[in-house]
Amino acid sequence: MREDMSQEREYGEQRLDVLLRCWGLENHDLVLAAGLEAQLTHKQVQRARQGRRLTLKMMQKIASALNAAIEQRVASSTVEPYIYLHRDLFCYAKGYDPDWQDPNAILYPDHE
Repeated sequence: MREDMSQEREYGEQRLDVLLRCWGLENHDLVLAAGLEAQLTHKQVQRARQGRRLTLKMMQKIASALNAAIEQRVASSTVEPYIYLHRDLFCYAKGYDPDWQDPNAILYPDHE
């Protein structure tokens, strides 16, 4: 029974992990971007990247931190970045679209 419960909470690699790599961001960047009032920890970000099931509030907190980190990265850009929602980052979120294409792909640091 314990094994069944853990399988329900583990969803494997999430789109969040892919996006963080594309943007060249680490867990620490999200923790810093979230600020002190958000109380986001490195462990929470790592669990989110690995596919551990999170609450809606935590998914939204991660999405907000990602958006803040990206905002800092593209502050000098004239293009306004797309604001990620939790459904864009987590495969188990309501409204998740597996065929979604990232509108921010042209803003990735290594994009030419």
